[in-house]
Amino acid sequence: MLENLTPFLLHWAITALSLWVASHIFGGLKFDDASSLIVSALLLGFANALIKPLLIVLTLPLTLLTFGLFVLVINALMILLVARLVKGFKVSSFWTAFFASIFISLFSIAVGSFVVTDSPATTIQMPHNGTWL
Repeated sequence: MLENLTPFLLHWAITALSLWVASHIFGGLKFDDASSLIVSALLLGFANALIKPLLIVLTLPLTLLTFGLFVLVINALMILLVARLVKGFKVSSFWTAFFASIFISLFSIAVGSFVVTDSPATTIQMPHNGTWL
């Protein structure tokens, strides 16, 4: 059971770190205390896992029309939703959430690329005999 908990906690920590760094870069992104940061990171992970896919499916024509750029708007909406739900997390405007969401995504990818995990979900298995099917 702990082997499944470790990637979750690692991803949660990376999200919290990226939110913390974004709050220092973007003046309109504020946390009152560490607990609001930790709860925001957890809730952002849940929102990205549960609500974001539903929004992507519902807005698929618009996403296709904008060549996928509408997903950036959905990312900003996820941050605004979390800011609305967590008491100590404040976002000044949509555009702050928009640019912060781009930064948070890129920063999380960069930090996550340095973290080594032995999880089968992150390991790419190549066929040994050269046959792909």
